[in-house]
Amino acid sequence: MNPRLNFLHPYPFEKLRALLAEAGTPPEGLTPINLSIGEPKHAAPARVGEALCGALQGLSVYPATKGDAALRQAIAQWLAQRYSIPAPDADREVLPVLGSREALFAFTQTVVDPNADALVVCPNPFYQIYEGAALLAGATPYYVNADPARDFGCDWGSVPEDVWKRTQLVFVCSPGNPAGNVMSLDEWRVLFELSDRHGFVIASDECYSEIYFAEGNPPLGGLQAARRLGRDDYANLVAFSSLSKRSNVPGMRSGFVAGDAKLIGQFLLYRTYHGSAMSPVIATASVAAWTDEGHVADNRRQYRAKFEAVVPILQRALDVRMPQASFYLWVPTPASDTSFARDLYGRTGVTVLPGSFLGREVHGVNPGAGRVRIALVAPLAQCVEAAERIAHFVKTSV
Repeated sequence: MNPRLNFLHPYPFEKLRALLAEAGTPPEGLTPINLSIGEPKHAAPARVGEALCGALQGLSVYPATKGDAALRQAIAQWLAQRYSIPAPDADREVLPVLGSREALFAFTQTVVDPNADALVVCPNPFYQIYEGAALLAGATPYYVNADPARDFGCDWGSVPEDVWKRTQLVFVCSPGNPAGNVMSLDEWRVLFELSDRHGFVIASDECYSEIYFAEGNPPLGGLQAARRLGRDDYANLVAFSSLSKRSNVPGMRSGFVAGDAKLIGQFLLYRTYHGSAMSPVIATASVAAWTDEGHVADNRRQYRAKFEAVVPILQRALDVRMPQASFYLWVPTPASDTSFARDLYGRTGVTVLPGSFLGREVHGVNPGAGRVRIALVAPLAQCVEAAERIAHFVKTSV
């Protein structure tokens, strides 16, 4: 067996199941409401389902590793329109993938040289794939703690020079998970300068990019930042995106990577052997999704309605603030995050995720401790009901 498997930590939801088992059964008459996992629950767009059903003949052919040409072109055009940049070269700078999760993991295996005492830098708290991908690639993760003073962004200047010298890959997530923070152009400038100095690759996880609250003011993306700073070749930068959150189709497993043509070429080589080619059926449905913005705007409207309803309710009892983007609330707890989540479930049937499960202790502190992540993915009425239960729980039980 691969000995590196022994380095993997239990997944957050495995830890959550064990924690909730301690809470017992919630009171009778209270329907459980799960706000712990970031799984979209809005309806998938009808046009996507129709396109998928109309493309079933694609089941009879082997898919191309490079992906369908029409899909690559649709993605390039979407990037141009969304970020006001020239369309990337659909042949060299865009590659369809089976969701951003698969791509983040596989890309790490492509980039990391396990014989070079490699470090992979990632935010803390973080999406667990970053850590697992680094460990299984033979690298050591280096965690940069979220800074509340920076709206839970990373202070890249806090990373020692000797760490940067060993760093081969940096993960960024903007809009962020769990806090919904968005990297500014100045933050990108600093990271690009460090990449130029030390040669590391930047993997920009942008799966929440289309869930924001001010129409006409979307979050800045990595490729967009690069263009604004004159980095027209996207040197050492690859952006990852997905239809899962944008179009409510997590079961399709469809996304893309785009950026530095040299890195995309090496990633394509890896994937040729890795065997992760997208079915023509999914590719056709993906074109239908990437070429329509109406359902995406409606998706944002639904999330905006939930935040507008839920935040005032929670503010009666907790220090809750709107994020810049994403569908999470990153909420401080009056007790430990684990006891809060356990007792909340036991007394109200509402499930939230302890923040400490998303982070690691670094420099004597786990920056996720004392917070819970609340995913507003359930229908509006359930989110409002959950918020009422949480507020009442805090007022009467904590």
